[in-house]
Amino acid sequence: MSTAVRNRRIVLAARPQGEPKPADFRLESEILPLPRKGQVLLRNRWLSLDPYMRGRMNAGRSYARPLEIGETFVGATVAQVVESLHPEWSPGDWVLAFGGWQDYAIVEGDALQRRLDPEALPVTTALGVYGMPGFTAYAGLHEIGKPKPGETLVVAAASGPVGATVGQIARLHGARAIGIAGGEAKVAHVRDELGFDVALDHRAPDFAERLAAAAPDGVDVYFENVGGKVLDAVLPLLNDFARIPVCGLVAHYNEAELPAGPDRVPQLMGLILSRHLTVRGFIQTDFIGLYPEFLREMGGWLREGRIRYREDVVDGLENAPEGLIGLLRGDNFGKRIVRIED
Repeated sequence: MSTAVRNRRIVLAARPQGEPKPADFRLESEILPLPRKGQVLLRNRWLSLDPYMRGRMNAGRSYARPLEIGETFVGATVAQVVESLHPEWSPGDWVLAFGGWQDYAIVEGDALQRRLDPEALPVTTALGVYGMPGFTAYAGLHEIGKPKPGETLVVAAASGPVGATVGQIARLHGARAIGIAGGEAKVAHVRDELGFDVALDHRAPDFAERLAAAAPDGVDVYFENVGGKVLDAVLPLLNDFARIPVCGLVAHYNEAELPAGPDRVPQLMGLILSRHLTVRGFIQTDFIGLYPEFLREMGGWLREGRIRYREDVVDGLENAPEGLIGLLRGDNFGKRIVRIED
Protein backbone atom coordinates (compact mmCIF):
# COMPACT_ATOMS: atom_id res chain seq x y z
CA MET A 1 0.00 0.00 0.00
CA SER A 2 2.76 2.42 1.08
CA THR A 3 0.41 5.39 1.36
CA ALA A 4 -1.02 7.02 4.45
CA VAL A 5 -4.69 6.32 5.17
CA ARG A 6 -7.41 8.43 6.77
CA ASN A 7 -8.60 6.85 9.94
CA ARG A 8 -11.75 7.38 11.99
CA ARG A 9 -11.36 6.78 15.70
CA ILE A 10 -13.43 7.24 18.83
CA VAL A 11 -11.67 8.83 21.80
CA LEU A 12 -12.52 9.48 25.44
CA ALA A 13 -13.88 13.05 25.53
CA ALA A 14 -14.76 13.26 29.25
CA ARG A 15 -14.79 11.04 32.31
CA PRO A 16 -18.38 10.00 33.03
CA GLN A 17 -20.17 10.66 36.29
CA GLY A 18 -22.35 7.60 36.73
CA GLU A 19 -23.73 6.19 33.49
CA PRO A 20 -21.70 7.20 30.42
CA LYS A 21 -23.30 9.66 28.00
CA PRO A 22 -22.72 10.11 24.26
CA ALA A 23 -20.90 13.37 25.07
CA ASP A 24 -18.23 11.36 26.90
CA PHE A 25 -17.12 10.01 23.50
CA ARG A 26 -15.85 11.86 20.42
CA LEU A 27 -15.45 10.69 16.83
CA GLU A 28 -12.30 12.05 15.20
CA SER A 29 -10.48 11.63 11.90
CA GLU A 30 -6.74 11.55 11.37
CA ILE A 31 -4.06 10.56 8.87
CA LEU A 32 -2.16 7.49 10.02
CA PRO A 33 1.61 7.39 9.55
CA LEU A 34 3.18 4.66 7.47
CA PRO A 35 4.02 1.42 9.29
CA ARG A 36 7.66 0.89 10.26
CA LYS A 37 9.78 -2.24 10.16
CA GLY A 38 8.21 -4.95 12.34
CA GLN A 39 4.77 -3.34 12.20
CA VAL A 40 1.57 -4.15 10.33
CA LEU A 41 -1.28 -1.97 9.16
CA LEU A 42 -4.64 -3.50 10.07
CA ARG A 43 -8.14 -2.84 8.77
CA ASN A 44 -10.41 -3.48 11.73
CA ARG A 45 -13.53 -5.37 10.67
CA TRP A 46 -15.20 -6.25 13.98
CA LEU A 47 -14.89 -4.61 17.40
CA SER A 48 -15.65 -6.19 20.77
CA LEU A 49 -17.69 -4.27 23.36
CA ASP A 50 -17.10 -5.45 26.92
CA PRO A 51 -18.08 -4.30 30.43
CA TYR A 52 -14.44 -3.76 31.49
CA MET A 53 -14.33 -0.73 29.17
CA ARG A 54 -16.40 1.24 31.68
CA GLY A 55 -13.63 0.90 34.25
CA ARG A 56 -11.05 2.23 31.81
CA MET A 57 -13.03 5.49 31.61
CA ASN A 58 -12.38 6.23 35.30
CA ALA A 59 -9.25 7.88 36.63
CA GLY A 60 -8.91 5.64 39.70
CA ARG A 61 -6.63 2.67 40.15
CA SER A 62 -7.76 -0.63 38.68
CA TYR A 63 -6.18 -3.73 37.17
CA ALA A 64 -5.48 -1.76 33.98
CA ARG A 65 -4.42 1.84 33.54
CA PRO A 66 -7.18 4.38 32.82
CA LEU A 67 -7.65 5.91 29.42
CA GLU A 68 -6.38 9.45 29.05
CA ILE A 69 -8.68 12.18 27.75
CA GLY A 70 -8.31 12.23 23.98
CA GLU A 71 -6.97 8.67 23.82
CA THR A 72 -8.45 6.13 21.41
CA PHE A 73 -10.79 3.70 23.15
CA VAL A 74 -9.23 0.31 23.74
CA GLY A 75 -10.81 -2.88 22.51
CA ALA A 76 -10.17 -6.22 20.86
CA THR A 77 -10.75 -6.37 17.12
CA VAL A 78 -10.94 -8.92 14.36
CA ALA A 79 -8.92 -7.38 11.56
CA GLN A 80 -7.29 -8.04 8.22
CA VAL A 81 -3.69 -7.21 7.42
CA VAL A 82 -3.49 -4.45 4.80
CA GLU A 83 0.27 -3.99 4.75
CA SER A 84 2.97 -5.91 6.59
CA LEU A 85 6.58 -5.11 7.43
CA HIS A 86 6.77 -8.21 9.63
CA PRO A 87 7.86 -11.62 8.28
CA GLU A 88 5.05 -13.63 9.92
CA TRP A 89 2.12 -11.66 8.48
CA SER A 90 0.89 -11.06 4.95
CA PRO A 91 -1.80 -8.85 3.43
CA GLY A 92 -5.19 -10.51 3.70
CA ASP A 93 -4.42 -12.46 6.88
CA TRP A 94 -7.24 -12.49 9.44
CA VAL A 95 -5.98 -11.74 12.95
CA LEU A 96 -7.16 -11.12 16.47
CA ALA A 97 -5.67 -7.84 17.67
CA PHE A 98 -6.09 -5.11 20.24
CA GLY A 99 -6.86 -2.61 17.52
CA GLY A 100 -9.17 -0.26 19.42
CA TRP A 101 -12.19 1.78 18.38
CA GLN A 102 -10.99 2.80 14.93
CA ASP A 103 -11.07 1.84 11.28
CA TYR A 104 -7.35 1.12 11.00
CA ALA A 105 -4.55 0.38 13.44
CA ILE A 106 -0.78 0.17 13.20
CA VAL A 107 0.54 -2.44 15.62
CA GLU A 108 3.72 -4.35 16.24
CA GLY A 109 3.56 -7.67 14.43
CA ASP A 110 4.77 -9.48 17.54
CA ALA A 111 1.80 -8.06 19.49
CA LEU A 112 -0.90 -9.66 17.35
CA GLN A 113 -2.78 -12.15 19.49
CA ARG A 114 -3.38 -14.94 17.00
CA ARG A 115 -4.10 -15.84 13.39
CA LEU A 116 -7.73 -16.64 12.54
CA ASP A 117 -9.02 -19.21 10.06
CA PRO A 118 -12.40 -18.17 8.58
CA GLU A 119 -12.84 -21.70 7.23
CA ALA A 120 -12.65 -23.30 10.69
CA LEU A 121 -14.97 -21.05 12.72
CA PRO A 122 -16.61 -17.66 12.17
CA VAL A 123 -13.96 -15.03 12.86
CA THR A 124 -16.30 -13.12 15.19
CA THR A 125 -16.11 -15.98 17.72
CA ALA A 126 -12.59 -14.74 18.53
CA LEU A 127 -14.22 -11.76 20.25
CA GLY A 128 -16.62 -13.88 22.30
CA VAL A 129 -16.94 -17.55 23.05
CA TYR A 130 -13.60 -18.40 21.39
CA GLY A 131 -11.82 -15.35 22.77
CA MET A 132 -11.44 -13.35 25.98
CA PRO A 133 -15.01 -13.84 27.34
CA GLY A 134 -14.95 -17.56 26.66
CA PHE A 135 -11.49 -17.88 28.17
CA THR A 136 -12.67 -15.93 31.24
CA ALA A 137 -15.38 -18.54 31.76
CA TYR A 138 -13.03 -21.45 31.07
CA ALA A 139 -10.20 -20.24 33.29
CA GLY A 140 -12.43 -19.13 36.17
CA LEU A 141 -14.09 -22.53 36.30
CA HIS A 142 -10.90 -24.50 35.74
CA GLU A 143 -8.86 -22.75 38.43
CA ILE A 144 -11.42 -21.51 40.98
CA GLY A 145 -14.95 -22.83 40.46
CA LYS A 146 -13.98 -26.45 39.76
CA PRO A 147 -17.54 -27.77 39.36
CA LYS A 148 -17.97 -31.46 40.15
CA PRO A 149 -20.63 -33.92 38.95
CA GLY A 150 -23.85 -33.42 40.87
CA GLU A 151 -22.94 -30.00 42.23
CA THR A 152 -25.04 -26.88 41.60
CA LEU A 153 -23.64 -23.81 39.85
CA VAL A 154 -25.34 -20.42 39.57
CA VAL A 155 -24.33 -17.71 37.10
CA ALA A 156 -25.97 -14.39 36.28
CA ALA A 157 -26.02 -12.62 32.89
CA ALA A 158 -26.44 -16.15 31.59
CA SER A 159 -27.34 -15.04 28.06
CA GLY A 160 -24.13 -13.02 27.79
CA PRO A 161 -20.83 -14.40 26.48
CA VAL A 162 -19.23 -15.22 29.84
CA GLY A 163 -22.32 -16.47 31.67
CA ALA A 164 -23.54 -18.57 28.75
CA THR A 165 -20.17 -20.27 28.48
CA VAL A 166 -19.87 -20.81 32.23
CA GLY A 167 -23.14 -22.72 32.44
CA GLN A 168 -22.48 -24.86 29.39
CA ILE A 169 -18.99 -25.84 30.56
CA ALA A 170 -20.35 -26.65 34.02
CA ARG A 171 -22.88 -29.03 32.45
CA LEU A 172 -20.12 -30.67 30.42
CA HIS A 173 -18.51 -31.39 33.81
CA GLY A 174 -21.72 -32.99 35.10
CA ALA A 175 -22.90 -30.12 37.31
CA ARG A 176 -26.39 -28.60 37.42
CA ALA A 177 -26.43 -25.13 35.90
CA ILE A 178 -28.85 -22.42 37.04
CA GLY A 179 -28.76 -19.40 34.75
CA ILE A 180 -30.14 -15.98 35.63
CA ALA A 181 -31.08 -13.45 32.96
CA GLY A 182 -33.30 -10.41 32.48
CA GLY A 183 -36.56 -10.84 30.57
CA GLU A 184 -38.59 -13.71 29.12
CA ALA A 185 -36.72 -13.93 25.82
CA LYS A 186 -33.31 -14.24 27.48
CA VAL A 187 -34.60 -16.74 30.02
CA ALA A 188 -36.07 -18.89 27.23
CA HIS A 189 -32.77 -18.73 25.31
CA VAL A 190 -30.78 -19.83 28.36
CA ARG A 191 -33.14 -22.72 29.03
CA ASP A 192 -34.04 -23.89 25.53
CA GLU A 193 -31.05 -22.97 23.36
CA LEU A 194 -28.15 -23.16 25.81
CA GLY A 195 -29.52 -26.13 27.72
CA PHE A 196 -29.22 -24.89 31.29
CA ASP A 197 -31.08 -27.02 33.84
CA VAL A 198 -32.94 -23.99 35.20
CA ALA A 199 -33.30 -20.41 33.93
CA LEU A 200 -34.71 -17.61 36.11
CA ASP A 201 -35.63 -13.97 35.55
CA HIS A 202 -33.98 -11.67 38.07
CA ARG A 203 -36.72 -9.11 37.42
CA ALA A 204 -39.39 -11.37 38.93
CA PRO A 205 -40.69 -9.99 42.25
CA ASP A 206 -40.21 -13.39 43.90
CA PHE A 207 -36.82 -14.04 42.28
CA ALA A 208 -35.06 -14.94 45.56
CA GLU A 209 -37.75 -17.48 46.42
CA ARG A 210 -37.58 -19.04 42.94
CA LEU A 211 -33.83 -19.34 43.18
CA ALA A 212 -34.05 -21.05 46.57
CA ALA A 213 -36.61 -23.50 45.17
CA ALA A 214 -34.36 -24.23 42.18
CA ALA A 215 -31.41 -25.04 44.45
CA PRO A 216 -32.88 -27.22 47.22
CA ASP A 217 -29.46 -28.69 47.99
CA GLY A 218 -27.74 -25.30 48.05
CA VAL A 219 -25.18 -23.71 45.74
CA ASP A 220 -21.63 -25.03 45.34
CA VAL A 221 -20.29 -22.62 42.73
CA TYR A 222 -21.41 -19.03 42.17
CA PHE A 223 -19.68 -17.42 39.20
CA GLU A 224 -19.85 -13.72 40.01
CA ASN A 225 -19.94 -11.24 37.16
CA VAL A 226 -22.90 -9.03 38.12
CA GLY A 227 -23.34 -8.44 41.88
CA GLY A 228 -26.42 -6.57 43.09
CA LYS A 229 -29.64 -8.42 43.89
CA VAL A 230 -28.39 -11.67 42.39
CA LEU A 231 -25.57 -11.83 44.92
CA ASP A 232 -28.08 -10.99 47.67
CA ALA A 233 -30.22 -13.98 46.68
CA VAL A 234 -27.31 -16.41 46.31
CA LEU A 235 -25.48 -15.70 49.58
CA PRO A 236 -27.94 -17.51 51.91
CA LEU A 237 -27.85 -20.59 49.65
CA LEU A 238 -24.10 -21.14 49.59
CA ASN A 239 -22.96 -24.52 50.84
CA ASP A 240 -19.91 -25.17 52.98
CA PHE A 241 -16.74 -24.93 50.87
CA ALA A 242 -18.56 -23.19 48.00
CA ARG A 243 -16.32 -21.47 45.45
CA ILE A 244 -16.93 -17.98 44.09
CA PRO A 245 -14.84 -16.86 41.10
CA VAL A 246 -15.27 -13.07 40.81
CA CYS A 247 -14.64 -11.68 37.33
CA GLY A 248 -16.98 -8.65 37.32
CA LEU A 249 -19.61 -6.59 39.10
CA VAL A 250 -21.39 -4.97 36.17
CA ALA A 251 -24.42 -3.98 38.26
CA HIS A 252 -22.20 -1.47 40.08
CA TYR A 253 -19.96 -0.10 37.30
CA ASN A 254 -22.00 3.07 36.78
CA GLU A 255 -22.41 3.91 40.47
CA ALA A 256 -20.88 7.21 41.49
CA GLU A 257 -21.05 6.46 45.24
CA LEU A 258 -21.45 3.53 47.59
CA PRO A 259 -24.89 1.87 47.58
CA ALA A 260 -27.33 3.05 50.23
CA GLY A 261 -28.13 0.85 53.21
CA PRO A 262 -26.30 -0.77 56.10
CA ASP A 263 -22.71 -1.94 55.97
CA ARG A 264 -22.95 -5.57 54.90
CA VAL A 265 -19.26 -6.37 54.93
CA PRO A 266 -19.47 -8.07 58.35
CA GLN A 267 -22.27 -10.33 57.06
CA LEU A 268 -20.25 -11.31 54.00
CA MET A 269 -17.06 -11.89 55.98
CA GLY A 270 -19.04 -13.94 58.48
CA LEU A 271 -20.31 -16.21 55.70
CA ILE A 272 -16.83 -16.57 54.26
CA LEU A 273 -15.62 -17.68 57.67
CA SER A 274 -18.50 -19.88 58.83
CA ARG A 275 -19.10 -21.64 55.49
CA HIS A 276 -15.42 -21.95 54.55
CA LEU A 277 -15.98 -20.12 51.27
CA THR A 278 -13.34 -19.56 48.62
CA VAL A 279 -13.78 -16.10 47.06
CA ARG A 280 -11.19 -15.09 44.48
CA GLY A 281 -11.14 -12.18 42.13
CA PHE A 282 -9.36 -12.80 38.86
CA ILE A 283 -8.56 -11.40 35.45
CA GLN A 284 -8.34 -13.90 32.63
CA THR A 285 -4.67 -13.09 32.03
CA ASP A 286 -3.92 -14.48 35.52
CA PHE A 287 -4.28 -17.91 33.95
CA ILE A 288 -2.90 -17.22 30.49
CA GLY A 289 -0.92 -20.47 30.63
CA LEU A 290 -4.24 -22.26 30.05
CA TYR A 291 -4.87 -20.42 26.77
CA PRO A 292 -3.53 -23.11 24.39
CA GLU A 293 -5.59 -25.74 26.22
CA PHE A 294 -8.64 -23.47 25.99
CA LEU A 295 -8.19 -22.99 22.24
CA ARG A 296 -7.90 -26.72 21.69
CA GLU A 297 -10.78 -27.77 23.92
CA MET A 298 -13.18 -24.94 23.11
CA GLY A 299 -12.48 -25.27 19.40
CA GLY A 300 -13.55 -28.88 19.56
CA TRP A 301 -16.69 -28.13 21.57
CA LEU A 302 -17.73 -25.44 19.09
CA ARG A 303 -17.16 -27.60 16.03
CA GLU A 304 -19.10 -30.45 17.66
CA GLY A 305 -21.97 -28.15 18.63
CA ARG A 306 -21.52 -28.85 22.35
CA ILE A 307 -21.11 -25.13 23.13
CA ARG A 308 -23.54 -22.64 21.63
CA TYR A 309 -23.33 -18.86 21.44
CA ARG A 310 -25.28 -15.82 20.32
CA GLU A 311 -24.01 -12.52 18.92
CA ASP A 312 -25.59 -9.08 19.17
CA VAL A 313 -24.37 -6.88 16.29
CA VAL A 314 -24.18 -3.08 16.28
CA ASP A 315 -23.63 -1.60 12.82
CA GLY A 316 -21.11 1.20 12.34
CA LEU A 317 -18.12 2.42 14.35
CA GLU A 318 -19.98 5.65 15.08
CA ASN A 319 -22.59 3.66 17.00
CA ALA A 320 -20.09 1.96 19.32
CA PRO A 321 -20.66 4.47 22.18
CA GLU A 322 -24.40 3.80 22.27
CA GLY A 323 -23.61 0.11 21.99
CA LEU A 324 -21.44 0.23 25.11
CA ILE A 325 -23.93 2.37 27.03
CA GLY A 326 -26.66 -0.16 26.23
CA LEU A 327 -24.41 -3.07 27.15
CA LEU A 328 -23.88 -1.60 30.62
CA ARG A 329 -27.67 -1.34 30.98
CA GLY A 330 -28.09 -4.99 30.03
CA ASP A 331 -29.69 -4.27 26.65
CA ASN A 332 -27.49 -6.74 24.79
CA PHE A 333 -28.70 -10.24 23.95
CA GLY A 334 -25.55 -12.30 23.54
CA LYS A 335 -22.03 -11.13 22.83
CA ARG A 336 -22.15 -7.49 21.66
CA ILE A 337 -19.86 -6.70 18.74
CA VAL A 338 -19.61 -3.82 16.28
CA ARG A 339 -19.50 -4.34 12.53
CA ILE A 340 -17.13 -1.53 11.54
CA GLU A 341 -17.96 0.30 8.32
CA ASP A 342 -16.31 3.03 6.28
